[in-house]
Amino acid sequence: MPFFDIVTNAMILNSVCILSSIFQVVAQCLARQTSRFIVPPIISIVFILSGYMVFIISYLLSREDREMKIMIGLAIVGTIFVSLNWWENYSTLFRNPFLNSISEDIARSRNLVGILSSVVRILVTAAVVGAYVPLSGRDWSSVTSVPDNVRRVIWILVGIQIVSSALCHWFVVVACKMHAIRRSFLLPVYLASLGVVAAFIAPVIIFYQNLSKTNGANYTMTEYCYDITNGMGLNHNASLPERLVSDITHTLCPEDINDRTEIGFLVGSSLCWWLGWVLCTVYIWGLQLQRIERTQDLFVRRMYEGAFLEQSILLNTHFKIRMKKKVHRPDDPVTVFLCATMWHESHDEMMKMIISMFRLDKYRPKNNPNNDVSFESHIYFDDAFKDLKGSKERHINQYAEDLVEVVQQVYRIFSDDCSGIFREHPFQTSQRIIRTPYGGRLEYTLPHGNQLMVHFKDKLLIRNKKRWSQIMYLYYILGWRLNRKYFKKFVEGDDESELMEKIEKEKANTYLLALDGDTDFQPSAVMLLVDRLKRYPDVGAACGRIHPTGAGPMVWYQKFEYAVGHWLQKTAEHVFGCVLCSPGCFSLFRGAALMDDNVMKRYTTKATEAAHYIQYDQGEDRWLCTLLLQQGWRVEYNAASDAYTNAPQDFKEFYNQRRRWGPSTMANTIDLLGSGSLTSKRNRSISQPFILYQIISMAAAILGPATICIMIAGCLTLILKIHPNLALFLAVVPPVIYLILCFKLKSDTQITIAALLSVLYALLMIATALSIIGTMVKEQTIWTPSGLFIIAMVLMNLITAGLHPKEFHLVIYGLLYFICIPSGYLLLTIYSMVNMNNVSWGTRETGGPAAPKPPTQTITQRILQAKCCKCPCWDCGKLADQNGQVTETVIMDEKSQDYPDLTSQEHHRNVEFHLFQKIEQNWVTHLQNKFHDFHLNEECLATEEEDFWRELQQVYLEPLAEYKEKEKIIANELKELRNKVTFVYFICNAMWLVATFTLQLIGSSVTIKIPKYDLNLNPTGQFLYIDPIGLMFLIGFTSLLLIQFIGMFYHRIYTLIHFVAFLSMKSSTSTIPSDDDMQIPDTLETELNNCMYLDKSLTIQNPAIIQRHKSETLV
Repeated sequence: MPFFDIVTNAMILNSVCILSSIFQVVAQCLARQTSRFIVPPIISIVFILSGYMVFIISYLLSREDREMKIMIGLAIVGTIFVSLNWWENYSTLFRNPFLNSISEDIARSRNLVGILSSVVRILVTAAVVGAYVPLSGRDWSSVTSVPDNVRRVIWILVGIQIVSSALCHWFVVVACKMHAIRRSFLLPVYLASLGVVAAFIAPVIIFYQNLSKTNGANYTMTEYCYDITNGMGLNHNASLPERLVSDITHTLCPEDINDRTEIGFLVGSSLCWWLGWVLCTVYIWGLQLQRIERTQDLFVRRMYEGAFLEQSILLNTHFKIRMKKKVHRPDDPVTVFLCATMWHESHDEMMKMIISMFRLDKYRPKNNPNNDVSFESHIYFDDAFKDLKGSKERHINQYAEDLVEVVQQVYRIFSDDCSGIFREHPFQTSQRIIRTPYGGRLEYTLPHGNQLMVHFKDKLLIRNKKRWSQIMYLYYILGWRLNRKYFKKFVEGDDESELMEKIEKEKANTYLLALDGDTDFQPSAVMLLVDRLKRYPDVGAACGRIHPTGAGPMVWYQKFEYAVGHWLQKTAEHVFGCVLCSPGCFSLFRGAALMDDNVMKRYTTKATEAAHYIQYDQGEDRWLCTLLLQQGWRVEYNAASDAYTNAPQDFKEFYNQRRRWGPSTMANTIDLLGSGSLTSKRNRSISQPFILYQIISMAAAILGPATICIMIAGCLTLILKIHPNLALFLAVVPPVIYLILCFKLKSDTQITIAALLSVLYALLMIATALSIIGTMVKEQTIWTPSGLFIIAMVLMNLITAGLHPKEFHLVIYGLLYFICIPSGYLLLTIYSMVNMNNVSWGTRETGGPAAPKPPTQTITQRILQAKCCKCPCWDCGKLADQNGQVTETVIMDEKSQDYPDLTSQEHHRNVEFHLFQKIEQNWVTHLQNKFHDFHLNEECLATEEEDFWRELQQVYLEPLAEYKEKEKIIANELKELRNKVTFVYFICNAMWLVATFTLQLIGSSVTIKIPKYDLNLNPTGQFLYIDPIGLMFLIGFTSLLLIQFIGMFYHRIYTLIHFVAFLSMKSSTSTIPSDDDMQIPDTLETELNNCMYLDKSLTIQNPAIIQRHKSETLV
């Protein structure tokens, strides 16, 4: 290359596509695709060969000596050899078994091959340099004796080349994942070579124009080249840019130039090579990519060639034979089963969940043209039946009736998409009601064709609680629904190997979306999780960003707690290893992962030991993820997938919830760490450093109470100006007393004491923060441990929140979170450990009647249930709630010619209140009579499915028998486990406190002395004394936060890439409604309550346009 000009050196690199063009022609011919798609590579070959011919002629005209001929030959042969670099892109197209086996072997050991090939390249390069120096008659001193300034420039250029090449390759990958392949990948890369040449030639022209002004208007380019070639026209004190321009000009101006023929040859060869390269890679323009396409599916090899970056990136892009007719080959269709578990949810909570399911039905109708994802919804309702006096059978309770009512209301909302607010005909869609071995089932066909099944569980027939509901839908969907059809085909004689291949593919493309009964989400949130599982086959589960909803200080605290947990902890787990817990309120699971060995089968294990009750039943979501991780599956987190769920709004409910979460989290983490070596071998996402990170995090969590006590001691020292040891003693006394009281008092009393202490600690934290700020202002320095810690925490949280713009407002709740640290990490830990033996659920435990609906909601319900096409009357009958109480029903007099005023009770009408109670003999009749306009048709369950449910009940889901003696044994074992865990906790924290107390007692002889500095970083002559243990803990805590911050930053970048890719594909698909079209306005009830008169049978539909009709009068 030193023998040629700089333009030739830059453009001859485009000729490395010569063999790729030939391979494309051969591949198209072998595939018998002699269409127009074979023309570009043929023309590319012609252009490249023409460029070679012009290149040879141009340099042989100037020099015909032997050395020039050798250099020309080496340049051409070298580019041909380099073009062999991308043979693997076309090996599978030739259908050669030898080439295919080599490609498969290389793909399996890609990283090792890359390392070995890089080592070989370095050795070959060194050998060439070592042979060239003596063979060319040069001395080694010409190589080694490089001036320092030149060596510095060389290293700077090498660094720039490495960094810029890596960034360019990364941005190319990002552009492809974001579906900006044409405007952000192809066009910039195509123009890169031309841009480089222009960047070199432009300064030469500018320099020539400046010299022509000095030497006169007759100063020609030939004279300019002559001057530069002979060392004239450049001052001795010239700057570096001027010397660089001189060097470029020297390569562009041969000594014997006498006309413009050479320039023509130079431009001609350069354009031929460039056009040949463009035509060779033009197939990328029509490349069809999936959203967030995997890098290994984008490029043949992960590595790139830094010397000719743009050429290597384009030629490394996967080549696919293009057909005469466009054959659309979509991905295998995905089926998503929404599986929600319910128990004692309120009317509003049910409404959120049902509306979210109906949104998905509208977003992806049953017969949608995309045919990429289909949805089916299931609701499993625990303890849905009750005994009712006078009835032969058990009836569904008020909570279950509320659910049916909510489904009916939401069904009416989504049942029609016309532009009117009201329609004259009640919907006539027939739904099915079925008796089942586990209780009963309602089957709805939603307005857009998808299915919704509501499974009512009778705890006298089938095992109760959430984990067993999950086992129900796992075996029903993955066992019965998925396997049954293939088993029938196998019985009919179909090929077993073909059936196994199909079932494995369907298992991989069957997803289960686990939901809680109060989860609210948009269709886009589900699709973002689907993307993760579709693109990455080793992902067994993915969760989204959970937002707690509600009002009050407890919810505010949880908003920031959830935010920090997702911003830092979950992102760090995702980036450096795997997410340890995919919450059951909104997580997508792969069917193949759940059906893997030791996952679904082991998940059915009945708790027989005390530790099982903690790990299995108190944290079933975390235990399921632990099983997936141990089996080798990856669990991921997508921050752009938002879901909303109700959070505990009072102190007692919050403490009871965390009493359940805390021990189960510790039990599952210890289980995972205990099998860390085996898990890291099975799961390539979990490495030994990640295991070490989790061990450090666990140690920090265990030592949390002692650390809080030390922090409180520091607060007392700062505020009261007392000795550190006395402050430490005073800080330890209240938690110890609370610990003793927790063993003696009832749970409610413990929570009351914790609430009082939390208020006192919050006041202490406020005083401490103000004291630290006052001390920094007084001493005019921030270089103190407490000052630096507070400033660092504030800055980190502000920066983290700034990287989450839509959630930046949550930093306001950070102040509440800060003052509640002692309550959350000291008192709550003590309460959780001492009450570990309490294995009750903790939330929604009340089994009483559902809360009565407000009057406005009752009126709304009656409007929605009105059926007045025959007579202007309302007669819904008298219903009994689950306590047997009578519900009044308003019946209008048939003779009344006026319409009822729903907002006034002072009107004079003939209204009778009939107080009677009608008790149906079974729950089916009861629902059919209560929701008579919903057409619940009773049908029978298929015999095969009934046999399946009975067998499943016998094997896994029989109701647990109550044995008083066994329950006493388990209760004693739970207390023993509680005592052991509490003792270990106490000893670990006591050792930490004693070590700190001892070091403070010894004094400055064992402390680390750190000088103080003022704001100008000038020493103040004073010193700070920190004990080694405290410094070690501070360094460890800071390291954890730094690791989490780095992981968060990395995760934010890829979340942005995924979200932009989703929006780009979403905007290009006009048939799919956006999330904005899925919104249900809160003004629905307001409009209903404001409706004064009704003239015929009217049902609400399409509430999205209600606000446009506010000014209309309804007649």
